[in-house]
Amino acid sequence: MKLALSDEDQAFLDEVLAFIVRHWPPSTRRPLEAAAVYPEQRQPEEAGWFDALVARGWSVPHWPVAQGGTGWTPVQRYLWDRETAYAETPRMDAYGANLLGPLLCAWGTAEQRDRFLPPIREARVRWCQGFSEPGAGSDLASLSTRALRRDDKFVVNGSKTWVSGAHSADWMFCLVRTHAETARPQDGISFLLVDMKSVGVEVAPIRTLGDQHTVNRVTLTDVEVPVANLLGQENEGWACAKALLDLERVGVARVAQSQVQLGRLKAFAGTFTQDGGTLQESPDFRRKVAEVEIDLAGLEALELRVLSQSGSGELAGPQGSVLRLRGAEIGQRINELFVEALGYYGLPYPEALLIDNEGAIGHDYALPALQGMLSSRSWTVSGGTSEIHKNSIAKALFEPGQV
Repeated sequence: MKLALSDEDQAFLDEVLAFIVRHWPPSTRRPLEAAAVYPEQRQPEEAGWFDALVARGWSVPHWPVAQGGTGWTPVQRYLWDRETAYAETPRMDAYGANLLGPLLCAWGTAEQRDRFLPPIREARVRWCQGFSEPGAGSDLASLSTRALRRDDKFVVNGSKTWVSGAHSADWMFCLVRTHAETARPQDGISFLLVDMKSVGVEVAPIRTLGDQHTVNRVTLTDVEVPVANLLGQENEGWACAKALLDLERVGVARVAQSQVQLGRLKAFAGTFTQDGGTLQESPDFRRKVAEVEIDLAGLEALELRVLSQSGSGELAGPQGSVLRLRGAEIGQRINELFVEALGYYGLPYPEALLIDNEGAIGHDYALPALQGMLSSRSWTVSGGTSEIHKNSIAKALFEPGQV
């Protein structure tokens, strides 16, 4: 495995760094943890970043070149993802740019690509994903949201839950059942694109453990969806869903993000006093940080190995599950260490519970740190639970022909 960059890749990296400094200078940056996950309005600096991406043709580098992609090599895409993560730049709409966009490129009709891809590529629209239901989460094929076809429309009734960003989304792609009598539960499911402004769409917030509003319940009552918004073939949406879930697991190691967070933790520990000294001087805390740092270095080496294999045409196989699993676990541990470092200052102080005008006691980062820790508990559930990935790894080891 070669770790040194070629002259061409080094020149590309220099170009990327210059672009980031010009369009997302340090003076405009703030930790992502302090920003809203799904803001109602973008800040001017964020809008400027997206405008620069679109003008440079770098907003959707992973799409086919014909649809606005860059044609970058796997190494160049890795460098771009890593450096933008280090700089904590604003992210393109994950559901639109990273998931639905590639799916439309592969499965959409010419009309659908012409209609939906440009607004996604130009950061003018936001999407959400309506898959999980109150009785169909891990067992996604048991969904019960129905879509009955009437002439050139589907009439949709049902409920979706844990829908991230639905309260600020313009559109939702969702799975619905269009045929009830099937041999397998995966059959008779279709993939629809739903306008969130449609009559009959209601969004209700779900408050998570940290009193955050990132997920929602979406109720659909007699919602009319044009047949033209059907992606793929009717009753064959499960194939689209499987392809999308594979996309959801790409780039899931979170190595660069964890490196940023770990650096922030170490800097914080060097200033936070405890028992007459700084927290960084505590042998027990230093040991915990060192253990995470070592594990993160090992995960980065595996990520680079998978990157090297992708460049030679090899598939990641079970290593993809290892990256997903270990990346989530390491991220969770870093978030836990933040709360441990804060001690009793890590207790939540929602504004609604304050009894005076003094504000929360302790470090300004206390509440976001606790919210980040609580939110990170979901990382070993979303994109495939830890158990699913462990089963995949085990099958690769003991039943290699079955993976």
